[in-house]
Amino acid sequence: MLIKEQVPVVVPALPNSFTGLMDLYETNYMQLKLLFGSIPALPEQQLSYIAGRLPVLVEVRERSAHTTTLFVTYLFGMYTKHVQETRPDLLIRIYHDALQAEVISHRCRFDDSTIRYQHLSMDSMLSCRWRMNRFLFKWINYLRRQGYRFQLKD
Repeated sequence: MLIKEQVPVVVPALPNSFTGLMDLYETNYMQLKLLFGSIPALPEQQLSYIAGRLPVLVEVRERSAHTTTLFVTYLFGMYTKHVQETRPDLLIRIYHDALQAEVISHRCRFDDSTIRYQHLSMDSMLSCRWRMNRFLFKWINYLRRQGYRFQLKD
């Protein structure tokens, strides 16, 4: 008698779903590793320059045994006495044990309006997190294609 092996069916995660968001967190972690190399070895602050492009600033805001929190942004304009404009001002938490990275900024848009999650429905929270983490995915890919590089501390 022949027994046919059953191959488990792998269904890709749907966009704007919780499962899709978890997949996006994993993908963002891998993309950040490709851009930064060893995340625990990143210096506290670093700029990456490419001729004719905006500099990208990376700051390590918090380090612990299991997480690293990064602030990543473009710097617009020259340093002056006035406050330098930065955008998109992404605050990213990297989970070393789970191999995931998530945008934890509490803004769903790139203006100055903040989001209070307690006033949003679950669908709105998921949609906001999906949108911000999808932006991170696209932006990191763009930075890598443009040739941005970050040096590790000695």
